[in-house]
Amino acid sequence: MNDNLLVSVVICNYNYGKFLPQTINSALNQSYPYTEVIVVDDGSTDNSREIIASYEDSIIPVFKTNGGEASAFNAGFAASRGDIICFLDADDIFLPDKVTEVVKSLGNYSTQRWCFHRLKQVESKGQISFPKNSNNLAHRNNRDDTIKREYDLRPHITSGKTRKKIPPLPQSTSGLCFTRSLLKQILPMPTAKGISLNESYLTWTAFGLSRGLILEKELGIYRVHGSNAYARRNDLQKIQSQTTILTAYWIRKNFSKFAKYTNKMLAIGMGMYQRAGGGEAEYQKMLRDYLDSVTRIEKIAIYLEASVNYLRNRVF
Repeated sequence: MNDNLLVSVVICNYNYGKFLPQTINSALNQSYPYTEVIVVDDGSTDNSREIIASYEDSIIPVFKTNGGEASAFNAGFAASRGDIICFLDADDIFLPDKVTEVVKSLGNYSTQRWCFHRLKQVESKGQISFPKNSNNLAHRNNRDDTIKREYDLRPHITSGKTRKKIPPLPQSTSGLCFTRSLLKQILPMPTAKGISLNESYLTWTAFGLSRGLILEKELGIYRVHGSNAYARRNDLQKIQSQTTILTAYWIRKNFSKFAKYTNKMLAIGMGMYQRAGGGEAEYQKMLRDYLDSVTRIEKIAIYLEASVNYLRNRVF
């Protein structure tokens, strides 16, 4: 293992000033010595920028106009120098040995280029909370914290045959780490007007491009509070469907070899979107553009699967 790998912790912030000091401190106080902390402020209107400025030379600040999560990822990565990139949401916390554990894991493998891990989910007042969605790493009974599972999902993403193959995922960007070489293949993410891609684009493209690891150990804290209680939104299905459609569209556009997988992803998004009563012009146009780019047989298969997902009310 190379113990001198530089790790960049990239914090993306928008109006989370009340959480930001604890988040930044958790990144600065890592047990692993070779780290840099980049804090991207995406046009906050609260006191975030004053807080960031108070850290002076101990962090690398990036101040930008508001452009959304994808643009903040791009800006943070562009400002970084690390061999490994760990993303951290501005309201979450890294435990002190987080970076050490990630370097130990990725540094021991020459072909693994992503590493995801569990997060302890807590309410804003501190009590532990468990989400309803079972396909994440927030709550797994009888776990062994020493387990590191290796995955090679590339053939499944390329073939589109992913059923029962996708591992549990972190419930926050704060559980995602990548090698620089992998992120160079993925970033920058599309950021045109109307695009609101999130970490799903990073996750699925990483699955298709490289082997990786999932750690059972909790290496961070994910807060649930009034501003980020995504899983409790009344319009959750609509938001999920829009994100799924966007992700499918842009992965196919940028990584055409994953088309069999993105066709299935789009069908799931379409079914959910229709179930949720979606009709926004930009999403309808995106669906038309995608469907115009596929063969007639592919289009029929997408419509059939979308109909099934509509009836089953399946969540991606």
